[in-house]
Amino acid sequence: MPLKSTIEKARKDAAEGKSPSTQAGEFVHEEIDRIRKGEHGARSPKQAIAIGLSEARRAGVKLPPPENASPEVRKKADQDSRAAVEHKPVSRKRSQATLKALKRESTTSVSPSALSEQARTAGRNRSKTK
Repeated sequence: MPLKSTIEKARKDAAEGKSPSTQAGEFVHEEIDRIRKGEHGARSPKQAIAIGLSEARRAGVKLPPPENASPEVRKKADQDSRAAVEHKPVSRKRSQATLKALKRESTTSVSPSALSEQARTAGRNRSKTK
């Protein structure tokens, strides 16, 4: 569950006309802070970013799925976007199981060096600007 301050920051970004990815960045920053504080872990920097993007979609940020995403990732993105509208209750058992699994993961996955390496590899996969 995202903090109210994070949702307010994202809404402020939306009101200023900033892109959905900028709005979602607030949720990713919050997720990285949670992992660094030790509330739970993540297997990789990609997983931490994915959790943040999922929370953003569930909070109502109009973030489309990645263009080169697998069918599973697209399905999850659509599911998260629908969850923002439907507001169905979340299974307590499933939530606790997910949190328990995340608590077993390492917190070093969002270290500055790990995030730097993730940014470098993501940049290499992008096309060069002209």
